[in-house]
Amino acid sequence: MTDTPAFADEPSAPDAPHAQYPALFSALDLGPVRLKNRILMGSMHTGLEDSSKHTERLAAFYAERAAGGVALMVTGGYAPNMRGWVKPFSGRLSSRWGVPRHRTLTRAVHDQGGKIALQILHTGRYAFHPLAVAPSPLQAPISPFKPHELSARQVQAQIKAFVRCAQLARDAGYDGVEIMGSEGYLINQFLAPATNHRTDAWGGSPENRRRFALEIVQRTREAVGPDFILIYRLSLLDLVPGASTWEDTLALGVGVAQAGASLINSGIGWHESRVPTIATSVPRAAFAPVTRDFRQALHAAGFATPVIASNRINAPEVAEALLSQQYADMVSLARPFLADAQFVRKAFEGRSGDINTCIACNQACLDHVFEQKIASCLVNPRACHETLMPIRPVTQPRTVAVVGAGPAGLAAATELARRGHQVTLYEASSQIGGQFNMARRIPGKEEFHQTLRYFTRQLAQLDVHVLLDHPVSAQELVQGKFDHIVLATGVLPRDPKIPGQELPHVLSYIDVLRDGLPVGQRVVLVGAGGIGFDLAEYLAVGTDIGRRSPSVDLEAWQREWGIASPVTHVGGLTEAVPPEPLRDITLLQRKSTRMGADLGKTTGWIHRAALRQHGVKMLTGVQYERIDEQGIWVRVGDAPESQHLPADTIVLCAGQVPHSALHTELTRLGVMPHLIGGVKDASGLDARRAVAQAFELALGL
Repeated sequence: MTDTPAFADEPSAPDAPHAQYPALFSALDLGPVRLKNRILMGSMHTGLEDSSKHTERLAAFYAERAAGGVALMVTGGYAPNMRGWVKPFSGRLSSRWGVPRHRTLTRAVHDQGGKIALQILHTGRYAFHPLAVAPSPLQAPISPFKPHELSARQVQAQIKAFVRCAQLARDAGYDGVEIMGSEGYLINQFLAPATNHRTDAWGGSPENRRRFALEIVQRTREAVGPDFILIYRLSLLDLVPGASTWEDTLALGVGVAQAGASLINSGIGWHESRVPTIATSVPRAAFAPVTRDFRQALHAAGFATPVIASNRINAPEVAEALLSQQYADMVSLARPFLADAQFVRKAFEGRSGDINTCIACNQACLDHVFEQKIASCLVNPRACHETLMPIRPVTQPRTVAVVGAGPAGLAAATELARRGHQVTLYEASSQIGGQFNMARRIPGKEEFHQTLRYFTRQLAQLDVHVLLDHPVSAQELVQGKFDHIVLATGVLPRDPKIPGQELPHVLSYIDVLRDGLPVGQRVVLVGAGGIGFDLAEYLAVGTDIGRRSPSVDLEAWQREWGIASPVTHVGGLTEAVPPEPLRDITLLQRKSTRMGADLGKTTGWIHRAALRQHGVKMLTGVQYERIDEQGIWVRVGDAPESQHLPADTIVLCAGQVPHSALHTELTRLGVMPHLIGGVKDASGLDARRAVAQAFELALGL
């Protein structure tokens, strides 16, 4: 599984439109249906699917992506009945009452020349409600509800519900359906020995465990006819104990092809797996080899059903390599279409450098969905909010000064200029990026560089006047007579006021990440927020000492998380062998709550697991008493006595405060600037919130 395709790190300008990506922009013939390119917009649950009041918003979201040129898109998951709900009253298509709403969606896509398939998703034991059902009454670790075991008659009822949902989708104008058979949902639960303990016709032997999936595909094809796209999402790599064997997976693929699937989409990992599959720390196209192996085996069995590669494909260079080197017949990109609705069109027109790249941060997409919020995107807050945040050219351009070229300032400057305002961007340092310049040095966050690449290009194309190495004063801004002043001056490290912190072996996180000051072998980090976690990983495996980051070294990443080929290891799991940590690190937190509780809902577990693998010691409920030449004195919890933690270097990452000096001075001069980002709210150092504030201001000014 270690041999991924070679692809360029940066886009280059082709001689003619789409000449750089001949495989990506070749048509795909599915028999009765022809797709204009090889790009699928994969299924994403946005939260808009769950209420009819959001129909117009969802239609606008899909229409903008269809207009961008994607060949085929798949909706977020819709349950075929109440038992299959993700949660009570979530998206469902089980009766004719739902057809008119879905026609609004399909009409919007077809009006833009696109095609759309509805994903049929039955959650099984992953359901977050008491009506959950499963092949066996085994509670999932990610749900508080124990499922009811399906009787043989109820199994038949679930199959009929899938078929009925597909028929309704066809009546609603969809071009096809995707049957969700992976990620640990109901169909996958029938397939895996770990979740199917049945001894009747639906369990026991591999043939019986496959029967549920194959009957759904076969009956659906019979019901919808030959000219309807039928995608089957097949779990190629379960990444859980008790998974399907590779032989079972291949037999299922052959059966699905025989039953009439138009496309087989690769699914990677169950939701309960303790292996990251789509976070930014996952190398690009990390799972492409298993897709290639499956495709080759399927062809060897005499079936040429096109196979789709998925997961961490976020650039046309990556997609082209997968197709041209025959790892897959089509590629699925999901969150990249949150980041940039025009991804396909830009690549086709030879403008790949203009693509706003998905950095796989999860902060506004998956985190939002799991927090019962509408999804969005850190680098593109308009995603799923198109009708609420329309981009309209201004009728009366204004002169605007934006101070600070971090994420908030960059977003504000470019969106203001895009609308027609005349923008001057001031930055005190020699480069744009602000906190992102430190973040992109963290192992697993290298993708953050792509955001700065995108903004660099946008600033030039939109004629933003950029002044670097220019610490602008309040007096200069006033003398500039700008119509508006936007302050995005960011944050400063909070002073924890620990006696002894002035000693030479005490550094701030800025000293380490921005200025590269040397750090000793024994390190104590004061503060366990996002920066504390990032710094711990940087110092444990950082590339500053010559070691490649696991996120760009596939073999190292696979060893760290215990990932192997499913051909030789059932489920693709083996023993994890993390790299030896470069330093002895202790992470301290003043609060007594769980370490990292405020990290991202869908990525926090990854960071906690990574630090455990690197041997980082974590102490909560810490009171900081004093620092001396040998380390730091602390009192932990209710301990009656202090303890001394020896350290060669102590790094302060104890939060941030607004960098508000310029705001104070402008206010004194009678000028009321607009505040965005950290200077407005320094809590949590939240780039998602900062960029969203920038967009809201720019689109309303």
